[in-house]
Amino acid sequence: MVEHEDRLSRVFSALADPTRRDMVARLAAGSVEGVTVSELAAPYDVSLQAVSKHLKVLEEAGLVSRSRDAQRRPVHLDAEVFDLMTKWIERYRRQAEERYQRLDTLLDRLQGRDNDKYEAEHEAENRDKGAAG
Repeated sequence: MVEHEDRLSRVFSALADPTRRDMVARLAAGSVEGVTVSELAAPYDVSLQAVSKHLKVLEEAGLVSRSRDAQRRPVHLDAEVFDLMTKWIERYRRQAEERYQRLDTLLDRLQGRDNDKYEAEHEAENRDKGAAG
């Protein structure tokens, strides 16, 4: 469990940077063969060295990998880590949803009591008015 938490910490830390999130998004939408560092760096106003540093962080977090294709070293998105993130998020989403459902049930119950009390008060007022009139 600790190993997963450490890995999740690295993943979320890597994704805390907007440039790295954008790189991941571009890789997700990109070619199955992957892209080169130069291709990945093209839209950013940073050096290739800076892009390489971002890629190193993403690689250490397990979000991307590099393969060797002749002279190219394409960068690939590793989708497996998204399963880990999704499971973690889903667990807490379910817990929050269960709490909201319990709150809805309680509010419905309280609302029902308030409606019963309101109706009882109005019936008593109507009886009093009928007796006085």
